[in-house]
Amino acid sequence: MTSAVTTDKSARPGYGQLLRTPGALGFVLPGFAARLPFGMLTISILLLVQHTTGSYGSAGIVAAVTGISMALSAPLMGIFTDRFGQSAVLVPVVLAHAAAVTGLAALALADADVWLLALAAIPAGASVPQVGPMVRARWAARLEGSPLLPTAAAFESVTDEFTFVVGPVLATALCTGVHPAAGLVTEATLTLLGGLLFAARRASQPTTHAPSATGAKRAFALSYPGLRVLIFAFLGIGAVFGGMQVSLAAFSNEIGNPGANGLLYGVFAAGNMIAGIAMGAVAWKIGPRRRLILGYIGLTAAASVLWAANSVILLGALGLVVGLFIAPALITGYTMVEQLIPANARTEAFTWLTGSIAFGQAVAVILAGRLTDAHGSSYGFLVPMAATALALATLLALRAKLAPKAPSRIVNSSAPDGEAAAADAVTVGATPAATSSQAPRNRVNERGMGHRVPVAVD
Repeated sequence: MTSAVTTDKSARPGYGQLLRTPGALGFVLPGFAARLPFGMLTISILLLVQHTTGSYGSAGIVAAVTGISMALSAPLMGIFTDRFGQSAVLVPVVLAHAAAVTGLAALALADADVWLLALAAIPAGASVPQVGPMVRARWAARLEGSPLLPTAAAFESVTDEFTFVVGPVLATALCTGVHPAAGLVTEATLTLLGGLLFAARRASQPTTHAPSATGAKRAFALSYPGLRVLIFAFLGIGAVFGGMQVSLAAFSNEIGNPGANGLLYGVFAAGNMIAGIAMGAVAWKIGPRRRLILGYIGLTAAASVLWAANSVILLGALGLVVGLFIAPALITGYTMVEQLIPANARTEAFTWLTGSIAFGQAVAVILAGRLTDAHGSSYGFLVPMAATALALATLLALRAKLAPKAPSRIVNSSAPDGEAAAADAVTVGATPAATSSQAPRNRVNERGMGHRVPVAVD
């Protein structure tokens, strides 16, 4: 029953084929330019305010306020985007963000009080555009029913990884090598230009999901327990990013080599990217829930020894290992949204996870900044250790919530009824009694980012 196309490995959907999708580069490139600043904002604020105040604790407070306000506004932005469309939300948001970040930088350079900087950080964080979830929504609309859709999910997860790790490296280089405010200026400029270019690509925008269109009640993503568990897990990942940013910068200053911060974070970034790319190339034989837990166990173990590093070489090696374990946890968690959340609430779900990372990062920046000011950089590394251990305990205790209880995707109407029903039942983890009769014909292997494809393809 397998066609010649599905058995030909050369026909397997790949990144090159994905990017040749008509119109894809028109939203991928400006989307990347608009989302890269997300990884630059926190570290740019941290380095600028630390430079003007001389305190990591004060810098941490301002950076944390930014992250918390972004985390609180992101889901609301996702709901508005689903309802009114991407351009209608994105254009005013990027204009407001550029103005808010510019004002924050000006106040910092004017040696404003910390409370005033924290006040200015609220609109700067609340106006961070949620471009990543918007790009994912465009892929889903463009590739609906296509075998390239799982490849698109993998591509976006790797792109997120690139944003999370390259953005801070770029910001550090600008703040330490050009000017303390250069990171924020670049962040605001990229957000404005990339956001406007992305919003201008209206042809690839998905349709809105107004409740009145179908008369159906809208499902809110947070009502699904699996997403709430993922949010807690992503808080721990955000704490790793925040704790590493503060503690690596403090360690570099302690050894009299501030420029080493960029090198150390670059090594951390390299580990993250290597693992992220590899995740998309492996044919996984274990489910995404188990991969998430195993990845988190490795992340927790690696983060638990950072505090003991006493040299650039040792800290770089440990940072590399931490990066290698972040990717499996982060990528798998993002792609589990497809199984756990219905299509009309997934943009909102992605914004909850993005906001959770920002919130965890913000809290970690505050705590690590306080500990670093009082006791040194080694104590700042205790924050990622504690946060990942707590998140891992939550994952283990609530792992049953991450198993889909009902089909999370609409059956492909273009497929024969029997085939579509069987494929959907296997994909979302229906009960063995419901799927055993189709097992020989619909057996699946997992590949890449937690998506499932027929065994014949692999």
